[in-house]
Amino acid sequence: MTDFSIATQFVHAGERRNAPAGVPASTPIYASSSFIYERMEDVDSIVDGDVSGFVYSRYGNPTVAAFEDAMASIENGKFAFAYGSGMAAIHAALLACELTSGSVVLASKDLYGATFELLYTIFGAFGVKTVQEDFTDIAALRAKAFEIKPTVLICETLSNPLLKVCDIEETALIAREVGAKLIVDNTFATPYLCRPLDLGADFVVHSATKYLGGHADATGGVVIAKEDFDKPALLGALTLAGGILSPWEAHSILRGIKTLGLRMEKQCSNAERLAAQLQKLPEIDEVIYPKFFEGTQAEALDGTFHGSEYGAIVSIRLKEDTREATYEFLNSLKLCTRAASVGDLFTGIVHPATATHRELSPSQRAKIGITEGLIRISVGIEDVNDILADIEQALVAGRGNSLVGQATNNLELRAAA
Repeated sequence: MTDFSIATQFVHAGERRNAPAGVPASTPIYASSSFIYERMEDVDSIVDGDVSGFVYSRYGNPTVAAFEDAMASIENGKFAFAYGSGMAAIHAALLACELTSGSVVLASKDLYGATFELLYTIFGAFGVKTVQEDFTDIAALRAKAFEIKPTVLICETLSNPLLKVCDIEETALIAREVGAKLIVDNTFATPYLCRPLDLGADFVVHSATKYLGGHADATGGVVIAKEDFDKPALLGALTLAGGILSPWEAHSILRGIKTLGLRMEKQCSNAERLAAQLQKLPEIDEVIYPKFFEGTQAEALDGTFHGSEYGAIVSIRLKEDTREATYEFLNSLKLCTRAASVGDLFTGIVHPATATHRELSPSQRAKIGITEGLIRISVGIEDVNDILADIEQALVAGRGNSLVGQATNNLELRAAA
């Protein structure tokens, strides 16, 4: 290298050293957009798929591949592909189902609001029709599936934010009966609670931003497939649309996965204890938590979740079911964060009507039970007594502020009269 000018040395000195003899204990961050080979024949073989390797990071990166391998193993899938966000992963899974003009998607009416927007605005523009159905009513779901003959069924293991449980085994059976693919968003349940591929799903999707990463420092998504023959379609969605995951994000999420079991154990325990205590508070009209479900929802839970834990999300509905009361409560929180995500180490509380389902009209939200007083709590790993104390003080403070505001309004009305 010393034979070259100083300007050339600035560019090349220290680069492209031989790989170390020892295997790194943790997957390195391969922050490179391209990879160099001594012979063009080697590059040609890799691009053709005859030899395993990396050429250009839009087609694959070693750090991202490590994350994909981990998720394929954890979800008992044949392979996985990682994307730049959870929504990019859902988009890819839908594309892999070869939707064309005239295709029909049968979607759970309780899907995340942005998923509906994707179906209606992006796929709808190309002639794909979306029909909503209550996936908790298996008889109605089967009847609708046979009526409309969908190409795809899409649902969530636990719905956001009402935590409705999908009986994945029964839903997968219906999908097979009508010749459709089943996509399951397993973000809320995580592989710790459920593995949808084992229950018959064709694709599992995660927003890796949530529990998989767990530390609010990375954005990503992943699709895991049940069969090898779906690989070309998912790879095409990745390389052609270009919604790839960066190696930096992949490294952060892969590191987060290592503690997923420990975090979920604590978060589920905290959520169960918190839900039980919240039921006793007079300011709360309803506590939504899977452990409290009865009837068909309890049966679906038993058939879908492995183990005796119920997840780390608790939703509540305030007795004063108004936006004003909800904002007063949220603004009074001191420990719990007003975070627009779930699955982080810390407890985050969000208002679904203005966050997850903001895109829907008030009437659409009302139809699926997203009222102004509905609040979603993503329970963290803090001391559960501290979480409860913060919620209790915020409820009291919010009620006090609401009463002050009501008294002020009454005085103004009397003065105006």
